[in-house]
Amino acid sequence: MKTIKICITLLLLVFSNILIQANSGKSLYKKIKNDSTITNSYGNHNLFISARAGYDIPSYYNNTPYIKYKGGVSAGISIDYYWKWIGVGVDVDFIKNYPKNTYPTTNLQNAALLPITNFNSSAKSITRVFYGIGPDFKYQTKNRKFVAELNTRVGLSYIKGGRTLLQETTTPSNDVLNFHGGYNSKTALSLKGQIRLTYFIIPNLGINVGAYYLRHFNVPEQVDATLGASSIYQPLDNTTTPGFSTYKGSQLSRKAPCNCDIASVGVFAGLTYRLDFAKKPKECKEKVAKNKKDPCCGTCPIYGLTVTARDKYTNEVLDNTDIAVKNSKGEIVRTGKTNSFGVVVFEKILKDDYTISGLLNEIALEQSNIKKDELICDKVLQKEILYTDRNFIIKGRVFECNTTKPISNINVVLENTDQAFKKSTMTNNAGEFILQLPAAGTFSLYGKKDNYFSQIETVTASNYNRDKNLFVKLEMCAEYIDCGKAIGLKNILFDLDKYVIKEIAKPELNKLVRFMKDNPTVTVEVSSHTDSRASTEYNQTLSQNRADASVAYIVSQGISKDRITGKGYGESKLLNECADGVTCSEAQHAINRRTEMKVICK
Repeated sequence: MKTIKICITLLLLVFSNILIQANSGKSLYKKIKNDSTITNSYGNHNLFISARAGYDIPSYYNNTPYIKYKGGVSAGISIDYYWKWIGVGVDVDFIKNYPKNTYPTTNLQNAALLPITNFNSSAKSITRVFYGIGPDFKYQTKNRKFVAELNTRVGLSYIKGGRTLLQETTTPSNDVLNFHGGYNSKTALSLKGQIRLTYFIIPNLGINVGAYYLRHFNVPEQVDATLGASSIYQPLDNTTTPGFSTYKGSQLSRKAPCNCDIASVGVFAGLTYRLDFAKKPKECKEKVAKNKKDPCCGTCPIYGLTVTARDKYTNEVLDNTDIAVKNSKGEIVRTGKTNSFGVVVFEKILKDDYTISGLLNEIALEQSNIKKDELICDKVLQKEILYTDRNFIIKGRVFECNTTKPISNINVVLENTDQAFKKSTMTNNAGEFILQLPAAGTFSLYGKKDNYFSQIETVTASNYNRDKNLFVKLEMCAEYIDCGKAIGLKNILFDLDKYVIKEIAKPELNKLVRFMKDNPTVTVEVSSHTDSRASTEYNQTLSQNRADASVAYIVSQGISKDRITGKGYGESKLLNECADGVTCSEAQHAINRRTEMKVICK
């Protein structure tokens, strides 16, 4: 027992010391976590420290009838070190079981047919402590969140307790009816097999569940000095007296211990702490042996890599391009995004064959390859990766009209109804967006956001030369709509004394149609205004007709008639001093001739 206590104490001290070092050395783990090269190269060299608690179900093969061994609690600690998928580990397990005497004590009589009604019964619990060592095998997912393990152990066990006695006290003879001497073994040979599944909720801490099978071989029983046996029981006869069990005093006893096996199965749950260790690759030793003057000797040979993303046709550098580096196993070991010069720098690259891939606005760049011989110590390898798509890229910004304030989170839509083409994206906090523009066709570009009235820009791909330009730079604006606030509609022009909608007015009215479709709950008033020339009555009638014509066109584009009204104001709302009797220029009168829209306040 003293040896077992020393082993358990040492293991607990090791466990505590490792946890202290882990907490004080978090920078090493952060380095492993943040550096994907190190993670992929060294992430399989792990130390797992696992604590568990569960329930044990035993089987005691001691050939003593009328004793049932009940399950009990189990607890344990495992320490496992892995080299990739194979490792070695040690286990310490504490298990408690409880024997129960099941010898029938009701309607019992002895050989003289005297009823037996008084008994002396006792049963002591059994404590088992197992400590063992053995090989481990693991499967780990690429993201390292899930680990499945097979642990095998060979070791020794301390087993004590289990003395069980049932003795009648009715007669002077005080016959022993059922007895087992229990166990007191300090070095029982034992084997254990265990399956453990662990899910890591954070990089170094996981939850484990599992099951085990444990077997102790040839465990000696205690021989009771007073009774002179390790096991006793009285056989029963149920035929002598109907309804009674009769023992005839012919004890069956085992004088010598049977040295029988004990086995159990159990289930458990617990926590696992994982530590990662870096290890120099074999390449270091080879380089030291070949050339002691190599500046990389004595350190792991790591190299630098610079990747430049560039357009194949215009030679423009590409910023904000996602770059990924895969090793010879197809694993992504580094990722980054190019800067304003189209460059991303990767440090601490290990010597291997690599493939470089890129993605710009969901379009893949042409891959580039690296051979390990291209990587030279203390030098940075420079590689280019090319964008070969023949389409354009719109780089745009959206502002509130007549201000420099950017609009974030506005949905920018690029569409061509004839080609059944439609793409959209959201602006960032600076109002910026990127969209793919096909190499041919004419497209409409507009924004969608609650309470914003957006311009509709026309973009014609044939106006640009792909061999000279990749990026099409555009700015557009949208006006914030407050209910009751009038917004002017441009180019709503009519011939003299006419109120027929001209073709030049339709694009502006289409903006209003788009706004009402994007905001299906709003109601809009379209108003028409004239200058002060001609009579007040004439101007009022003409403006109402023009407002009604605008409403009729909007309704013809699919807007419900009950959502839009037309209002003619004639010359009643002039924007300047050009009233009746005031001499003004044509340009001053033109300011007053206008069509406006406003959201009707509810």
